[in-house]
Amino acid sequence: MGLPAVAQAADSFYRYHGAAPLSSYEPGAVLNTRTLPYHVLNIPTPVTAVQILYRSTDAMGDPTANVTTVLLPPAPTSPVKVISFQSFYDSLNPEDSPSRVIAGDAQLLGFTPLTEKIQDSHLLDHVRTGGVVGSSENAFFGPLLLAGYTVVLPDTEGQNAHFAAGPEYGMLTLDSLRAARNVASTGITDTTQIGLMGYSGGSIASNWAAIKAPAYAPDINKNLVGVAEGGVLVDPIHNLTYANGSIGWAGIVGMAIVGIARSYDIDFDKYLSDFGKQTVARLRDASISNAFLQYPGLTFQQMVKPQYADPASIPELVEYANKLNMGTAPIPTVPFFIAQGANGVLEGTRPGPPGIGRGDGIMVTGDVRALAARYCAAGLNVQYDEYEALSHVPSALVWYPGAVQWLLDRFAGRPAPSDCGHIPAGNSLAPQQLVAN
Repeated sequence: MGLPAVAQAADSFYRYHGAAPLSSYEPGAVLNTRTLPYHVLNIPTPVTAVQILYRSTDAMGDPTANVTTVLLPPAPTSPVKVISFQSFYDSLNPEDSPSRVIAGDAQLLGFTPLTEKIQDSHLLDHVRTGGVVGSSENAFFGPLLLAGYTVVLPDTEGQNAHFAAGPEYGMLTLDSLRAARNVASTGITDTTQIGLMGYSGGSIASNWAAIKAPAYAPDINKNLVGVAEGGVLVDPIHNLTYANGSIGWAGIVGMAIVGIARSYDIDFDKYLSDFGKQTVARLRDASISNAFLQYPGLTFQQMVKPQYADPASIPELVEYANKLNMGTAPIPTVPFFIAQGANGVLEGTRPGPPGIGRGDGIMVTGDVRALAARYCAAGLNVQYDEYEALSHVPSALVWYPGAVQWLLDRFAGRPAPSDCGHIPAGNSLAPQQLVAN
């Protein structure tokens, strides 16, 4: 499918304009800053937001410029404490990123011209509501700011919307914290304690930041107090198999193909059917709001040529999905609070085949159990909460208060609780093997 086009940001703040090569800057170097009001539903509030353009690293290991936002609380803790909140904005359009929402540029309801899409596209493909997803997270920030915590919100997918590229999410998150530390007005120093927090797509960034931190950003790793996450994507091949043909989440299969292709410069065209090419064209700049419940019954097999019906028969997909598998990645060094739903039937996803099993509709519960147990076996303290009766979306509402309290306890220096030894058996997270087609 080639590399889908990404629209250039209309706001020049999002692009690096310097004369020196981007590669000449260290990761986390500040390239530009601006201060503006924090907007809720495009309405300015009295809360101050500091936005930073900074140098980071993309999925291919190349230098990239990205934006993060620091929300300053009315009465900060002393010393300053940081909660890095990784958004679940999940979009193939950079215009849906948290920094745009905070700057008051969210597209709460918009339309793309019919001429920009293929002729037989769905009507809802032209409805742009990606900013609504980001705006919905505002409810999570208020209590943190009122409690005095400084909130850092990186654009975890970067400025080319590299959806699902976990290692890049992690590096962008870590470098956003370095950049925030390098701007005096944030009050963040090289000794500031930091908690990582995120649900769903935000858990991808939070977990990968913890994975990458010891080697990529030891200066940040030493200040991390822990990770509070929920609705975790562990093994992408398992998620693809689980969500395949579902009522609510099947469109995410297409989004993931677009995101992986874009992130790692892969041409999937030779594997796609004509229908598959049409589908990924529809999704090339889609938000999760353009995919959830809008592609009921869509299967991977419909999207590829018959000889590639097994995802494990596509070499590039196997190679890069294995790179995104948290179950084979390095072990973090900090404690975790991990929450996971297990009743995906509520969102139209039946249990998967043996080795996959139940999930919350999009995330695989057995994979999350296995990841938690893996971290336990490595000596980390892990609190694992499983919501037996809940699916993905309502689980977020239950996860949030527990995640906040867990992080507050870590900042207070209380010992991290552990469910190690009591976590139910999970799935194998072994690397996927390529099969002959």
